[in-house]
Amino acid sequence: MAEVSVETATQKTTQERLYSVCDYYDAESLLTGGERRVLGRLREFLDTQARPLLADYWERGEFPDQLARPLIDLDLMEPAELTGSPGAGQAPARGIYQGFRIFELARTDASLATWYTAQAGLFRTAIRVGASAEQQAEWMPRVIDFSLKGVFSLTEPESGSDIAGGLSTTARREKGPEGGPDGGTWVLDGEKRWIGGAATADVLAVFARDTADGQVKAFLVDREAAGVTLAKIHGKTALRMMQNAHITLDAVRVPESRRLHNVNSFRDVAAMLRAMRSDVAWIATGIAAGAFEAALKYVTARQQFGRPLASFQLVQEKLARMLGNVTAALSLVVRLTEQQEKGIYRDQDSALAKMQTSLLMRETVAQAREVVGGNGITLDSDVARFHADAEAVYSYEGTHEINALIVGRALTGHSAFTH
Repeated sequence: MAEVSVETATQKTTQERLYSVCDYYDAESLLTGGERRVLGRLREFLDTQARPLLADYWERGEFPDQLARPLIDLDLMEPAELTGSPGAGQAPARGIYQGFRIFELARTDASLATWYTAQAGLFRTAIRVGASAEQQAEWMPRVIDFSLKGVFSLTEPESGSDIAGGLSTTARREKGPEGGPDGGTWVLDGEKRWIGGAATADVLAVFARDTADGQVKAFLVDREAAGVTLAKIHGKTALRMMQNAHITLDAVRVPESRRLHNVNSFRDVAAMLRAMRSDVAWIATGIAAGAFEAALKYVTARQQFGRPLASFQLVQEKLARMLGNVTAALSLVVRLTEQQEKGIYRDQDSALAKMQTSLLMRETVAQAREVVGGNGITLDSDVARFHADAEAVYSYEGTHEINALIVGRALTGHSAFTH
């Protein structure tokens, strides 16, 4: 009797797959052929052009600016191949594609993922949720093609987790002439901190408290406007390539036309955060995958006691746990994305995903560093970079504790937040 091949026509060879190690939650079946082609081009760019630069620029604490334009030119945010020609019934790219785009960037480098998501996630969400229909029609095409680069400027020097009640940047409205066309001018004063990518942005999406009604408003502030000062934050031990800024706003004047007209309270800001936490959960999942892959590559090649490290039982146990973490994290973010594609956006869902994927990431990068041994604290194997960068991702867009309290409130009906 002839031997029957177990490979079916629908199965792909390892060379054709994006994710070959235990298939990462069967990721291939979640993506269309077009989505895999776009992500494949991203993978090739990251492997051939970006990866060789990362260790050097990470150690120098500088961003490889030469990668910015080629990365933008890959047309990843709303690829024409996936969405159709502009103006011809264009549909947005699927959420699952957008998630795996973040995953691909993060499994190569957390700073690259953070840099791209600052535009494609944070700033785009500010416009999508906060801008009026007229403002979106003007600004969104330029956001998508990066001709209008912006950053999300919410966090302040003295307020991170308590920003809802602690936001101290102020906006004071100066009325224009009666019936004037511009609706008056706003004057902004205050400080923002940890704003990634601010130095190369065209505009800063600044959130400030209206002195008249005490409610939070949002404004697009020209980076080079009078009264705006940016200072690079030095001495970071994580996300060293990502350039974070401390921003000072001193009587900065902004026309009413540059106010995001759908942001009229912190509740509107919370709607943005709800969407953006899912992006960070994808970043955490990608970092875990990148650390796992780097560790697997190392222990397969490294010889100890006359055998590959990968042949030892304890090493294999840690590899299995790392893969389990990546697969579990992917299960969370894929399910979250599927819910959001249906229009279901709940604080507790995105908070749970960000909280748990960050925990799994933190454990995975620690195990990766452990199996690589002493070489795990150098940049040669990539593990050290993932290990250090994970600490920043663990904290930003909601710390573990804040996200846990959001989930706990939903579970019990009682808020444990202090006031």
